[in-house]
Amino acid sequence: MIPKTNNQQAVIGALLGCAVGDALGLPYEGLSKRRARKMLGEPDRYRFFLGRGMVSDDTEHSCMTAAALIASGGDPDLFSRHLARELRWWLLALPAGVGFATLRAILLLWLGFGPSRSGVYSAGNGPAMRSPIIGAAVNDIEQLAPLVRACTRITHTDPKAYYGAYAVALAAHLARAGSKVEPKGFQQRLAQHLPECSEEFRDLIDQVVRSVETGMSLADFATELNQAKGISGYVYHSVPICLHCWLTHQGDYKSAVMEIIRQGGDADTTAAIVGGIVGASVRASGIPAPWLAKLIEYPRSSAWMKHLGRATARATAEHKKDSVPGIFWPFIPIRNLFFLCVVLFHGFRRLLPPY
Repeated sequence: MIPKTNNQQAVIGALLGCAVGDALGLPYEGLSKRRARKMLGEPDRYRFFLGRGMVSDDTEHSCMTAAALIASGGDPDLFSRHLARELRWWLLALPAGVGFATLRAILLLWLGFGPSRSGVYSAGNGPAMRSPIIGAAVNDIEQLAPLVRACTRITHTDPKAYYGAYAVALAAHLARAGSKVEPKGFQQRLAQHLPECSEEFRDLIDQVVRSVETGMSLADFATELNQAKGISGYVYHSVPICLHCWLTHQGDYKSAVMEIIRQGGDADTTAAIVGGIVGASVRASGIPAPWLAKLIEYPRSSAWMKHLGRATARATAEHKKDSVPGIFWPFIPIRNLFFLCVVLFHGFRRLLPPY
């Protein structure tokens, strides 16, 4: 078990690390590796809106997951019910982006299906992007599986989605101690908590470990998984590459996030996942200050996320339900409309050269 004294700063680091990675990767989302490099250059600063960054659904889902942990005190059944409520109201605010599987699941929630029956058969990486905060917040490793399972099945029922999400949560749980995690050690811990039927995923993790230990670059590993042009949203593509990036760049937030974005594809989500894991290790102080300062978000501001992180750490450490930090909900649709306008600008920009 990780000492509780590490918990609060690790949770804050995971939330802010997810947000900054998400915001840096967002303009690169959906672009091939080659075109992203030609059109946008290095992901060393925000390129979303006048040198400032904004977050996508990846960070919003992490915040909703944290809120559900607070409101439930870490009880899996209460957690899934609170997360279902968060998701329903989130969709009503008209977010600019939502995965198709997640959209279908939330519509089922609105039709009266419970969180144990709302998920659709998909192996997208939605549950994986919600998992770093669970791993960073939970003290007892035995609590990870029921919480990750509840968080996964509310939107995705393919077992592959759970295996990937659990691996990400375990990575954040081990990383939050702040010391280096040995690849073999991570692999062994993961194997202890995955079922026998997860053989294909465990083989992928073995491939990750071998490539990290031999010094293979992330680009070469992505090519080995047939993701040379860009990382897809399929969990058996995204999660192994994210884990490879984390194991290679532990303790170096800037290098980790920039390297995963350079691979192209689903760049905002992969950067959010890697950012959440590494952020749990390096804390907020390990995230470049200019990136934190130039994140323009309201009402889910950096200050609010710190408050959310402290409340999440307290609720999970004490196994006690608490009040979720308040947020000015009426402003969210306005924020989402502005965000959508900037996203559309980027979309039209992609119709122009360079190709």
